[in-house]
Amino acid sequence: MPVALITGASKGLGRALAAALAQQGWDLVLDARTTAALEETAKELAGFGARVVAVPGDVTDAGHRAELVTAAGELGGLDLLVSNASALGVEPLVRLDALPPDGLRQALETNVVAALGLVQGALPLLRAAAAGTVVVVSSDAAAEPYESWGGYGASKAALDQLAAVLGVEEPGLRVWAVDPGDMQTGLYAAAVPEDDAPRPLPESAVPVFLRLLERRPPSGRYTASGPAGSELHGEGA
Repeated sequence: MPVALITGASKGLGRALAAALAQQGWDLVLDARTTAALEETAKELAGFGARVVAVPGDVTDAGHRAELVTAAGELGGLDLLVSNASALGVEPLVRLDALPPDGLRQALETNVVAALGLVQGALPLLRAAAAGTVVVVSSDAAAEPYESWGGYGASKAALDQLAAVLGVEEPGLRVWAVDPGDMQTGLYAAAVPEDDAPRPLPESAVPVFLRLLERRPPSGRYTASGPAGSELHGEGA
């Protein structure tokens, strides 16, 4: 069975993607900070016949990242690493003239530094896999100037660049930065609590990730659009 490691997997997009992979026969290592929610998710997904290891913790902790990689190795290796865990830095979001420097540091630490640390720890397993793949979950805020999204968007833009360089440095892997599009998530609710406009559920973005895994286009940045992620845009899409 192929093995996937997914961070931020107790809810939202991480949980939705984990469920889809479990149903396709993947074994899983799942991370989240909330132990109870993560264990509930792991128990549910194990019902699909997958081996599921829940490793609660904070991805900014190097020891926790090492535990995640070790858990993947104990399942037999690592075929797919999905860096989905994200932090806004400040909740709700504020304009740049009010953004606390510590808030920006928190966003960068979770969204960029921790993602790199996890990749570094996982590279030996990914290189040994027949089709080693790294996915970082990006955002349209990485490419578009939305008011109050400056700090978070800057962290995601940095993550995009990190993924782009990794794709060049590791030609034997596939490295994709994926913008899943607008979704109804707890992160968005915390970012802009006054915005209660209806949005697609995270499950609507899952098909674009599955399509990438099926087609295995070149490393690059890809964007989901259309109903239920029906369209995939990017290099080689």
